[in-house]
Amino acid sequence: MAGQLLELTTADFDATVATGVTLVDFWATWCGPCQMQTPILEQKVVPEMAGRAKIAKVNVDQARELAVRYAVKSIPALMIFKDGQVVQQFVGLQRGEELVKALNAALGA
Repeated sequence: MAGQLLELTTADFDATVATGVTLVDFWATWCGPCQMQTPILEQKVVPEMAGRAKIAKVNVDQARELAVRYAVKSIPALMIFKDGQVVQQFVGLQRGEELVKALNAALGA
């Protein structure tokens, strides 16, 4: 996975989403739509949000407790956190433009 996306674990998740705006993609290696979501995040969302919002991924197979905590039932599941609170959720493959629009809204832009 590219270095431009943060890879979160249960150890660093809470500290990462605690401040500012963070988009978290809950995914798994065996999920086809998840594999299609990653390049959208890397090529569209990360460049648009550089320095303004964090873009991260959580592997639900390696961080099951996070998937349970946020009631992830279907992946990819993308959640926008603002200062530690979920402010918007998406389920299924999402277009980069929609995610950028939602992140700008969370940032108040």
